[in-house]
Amino acid sequence: MTKTSTLLGKPINRVDGRLKVTGEAKYAAEFNAPGLTYGYVVSGAIARGRIKKLDTSAALAVPGVLHVFTHENRPRLAWFDRNYQDEDAPSGSPFRPLHDDEIVYSGQPIALVVAETLEVARYAASLVQVEYKLHSHETDLRARRGKAYAPGEGKGGFEPPPKPRGQADKALANAAARVDAEYSSPVEHHNPMEPHATTVVYEDDGTLTVYDKTQGVMNTQKYVSKVFHLSPEEVRVRSPFVGGAFGSGLRPQYQLFLAVMAARELKRSVRVALTRQQMFTFGHRPTTLQRVALGASAEGKLEAVIHETVSETSRFEDYIEVIVNWSGLLYQCDNVRLDYKVAQLDTYTPIDMRAPGATVGVYALECAMDELAYAVGIDPLELRLKNYAERDQNEDKPFSSKELWACYQQGAERFGWAKRTPAPRSMREGKQLIGWGMATGVWEAMQQPASAKAVLSIDGKLTVSSATADIGTGTYTVMTQIAAETLGLPVEDVTFKLGDSSLPMSPLEGGSWTVSSVGSAVKAACETVRERLFELARKVKDSPLAKARLDEVSFAGGHIRSKEDPSRAVSITAAMRHGEVLHLEEQTVSLPDKHKQSAYTLCTHSAVFVEVKVDEDFGTVKVTRVVSAIAGGRVLNPKTARSQILGGIVWGLGMALEEESVLDQKLGRFMNHNLAEYHVPVNADVQDIEVLFVEEEDTIVNPLGAKGLGEIGIVGVAAAIANAIFHATGKRVRDLPITPDKLL
Repeated sequence: MTKTSTLLGKPINRVDGRLKVTGEAKYAAEFNAPGLTYGYVVSGAIARGRIKKLDTSAALAVPGVLHVFTHENRPRLAWFDRNYQDEDAPSGSPFRPLHDDEIVYSGQPIALVVAETLEVARYAASLVQVEYKLHSHETDLRARRGKAYAPGEGKGGFEPPPKPRGQADKALANAAARVDAEYSSPVEHHNPMEPHATTVVYEDDGTLTVYDKTQGVMNTQKYVSKVFHLSPEEVRVRSPFVGGAFGSGLRPQYQLFLAVMAARELKRSVRVALTRQQMFTFGHRPTTLQRVALGASAEGKLEAVIHETVSETSRFEDYIEVIVNWSGLLYQCDNVRLDYKVAQLDTYTPIDMRAPGATVGVYALECAMDELAYAVGIDPLELRLKNYAERDQNEDKPFSSKELWACYQQGAERFGWAKRTPAPRSMREGKQLIGWGMATGVWEAMQQPASAKAVLSIDGKLTVSSATADIGTGTYTVMTQIAAETLGLPVEDVTFKLGDSSLPMSPLEGGSWTVSSVGSAVKAACETVRERLFELARKVKDSPLAKARLDEVSFAGGHIRSKEDPSRAVSITAAMRHGEVLHLEEQTVSLPDKHKQSAYTLCTHSAVFVEVKVDEDFGTVKVTRVVSAIAGGRVLNPKTARSQILGGIVWGLGMALEEESVLDQKLGRFMNHNLAEYHVPVNADVQDIEVLFVEEEDTIVNPLGAKGLGEIGIVGVAAAIANAIFHATGKRVRDLPITPDKLL
């Protein structure tokens, strides 16, 4: 018997790694074209009002300036909102750059200067003179919470929280132990390494090749086609490499619109790249105010869960996140009431940011669970085990798989949780107060429709393609592994192509569904090629496989071999040559099995254990150890998977201790719009992190059994750190980030 290929589950190096470390990988602002011009965005200075006067004469007088686009000379474009709505758009009226003289948020683009060089464009932009008529603005969520409203069902794809079960308020009032507290999280901006940029190449025939920083080339293509009245054939969008995104690239950002508009009007190639400061002028993680009330018996059994949230949206769109639903799903409780409202602010519409909704919602729930553990007088881990949910009570469904219990056990053992002394301020090293905290994480396991094409040539080389994206997550590598495994080829003989709207259909790269969706399509396309190849092998003259069935053979090393007798084999080359076939090409669409999946709740889970050291005099916090145990189905590449979790943990560290976009409420403007003052974790902040993957088999979630790992890594991390800080100091801080001033 011969062993089947075992590429899946192996820590294969990134197939695109060499391109990235040598600088050969090209990003949106690195593609050139003859006669390329440069656009520079002029940003508005007020939060709400109108433009009274816009003087561009000085800018136009600068040698090398080609044009200054404003609302006064913008070409007539599509009228209806539906033309500006993209795949990720919430309900409402999407922002239209340079549409009119109205200012709806601070930093809004009000002009685009296009010149022969970037330096000239930037200098000329500084000469544009603007006079405003100010209107009063409101950017403070606390001040607006009284005007919050419940989004309508179906708005922006929103499903309202589950209806109340039991009598949560009564059960809370009668509970032996209670926690009732408000938690808040601030605005965060994505700040990927690569700022947003678009290079539009104006081809000789008038068609456009658009290089865009995006998580969905097809989404970008549809947006451009609808807004500018172009056919899909007139717009090709490419994005082979993305320097980080995690939500910021889901929707077309305004530099795309401005670059395409300028290229079409000037009939020249145009590049528009945003500055780091301008990266703070579009979508962000919304600020939230959350009330969590928990009631329990004297033994710690949950008797009541109430989770109420007010979150922000813009004046022009209803942005909605699933923040509270997790509180009805994660623990066993018969009395639950969940409520979600949004309040309109004079800011840009928020946008999805890594594990949207769960990151902030689970933070509040898990901090409240820690508070309840102290109120009852039991270990925080014991409290969670005591209230372990074997079934999703929100939907009254079983889980397709759930190894959270194993996450708790393995994570606690690796961390050494049993050595924790329960009393706050009971562990120290000199002036350093030591705290141990933990939290649970949960995220959805989703699959979307996707398509892939596989082309096998007679020399045994395989090319597989789909229009998906790789935002640094390892999509190139994992898709290559899936294809190589399915046809038994070496990784080096497989090429995966992505990031091109001319390739087979793919959903947006987000939600941790890329491997589940595109990976299933890649597997299906390669399986179809395999079936055709096997039929050719059976027809080879005197074929040793003539009477074999497909399930009786294996594909490995460029050959099709009998499992029973590996010496009976036909090479791929021989099979195709005999069949007079130079290449085999198959394209398939993979759809989620909704009939099978609908009977279950599909989730990833985690247990996060954290050690912090807090300086008793200065209130500075160091996260010295993290152990994260993950149950995410089948792990296809432990190396890239671990990187995903590491990145999520580091981001969670930033969320807990550093990240906050600070609004000056008088100006309605984010003040720390740079990486000097918007703090993110650096090397010195990141110490010992250990990632454990708990074995989990799931035959329901998708054909690969993989649940996706991009989001789960961050969920629960901020709560675990906050809980550890309380254990260290005895001080409960419920407003993120936990900065030294809040501990002194």
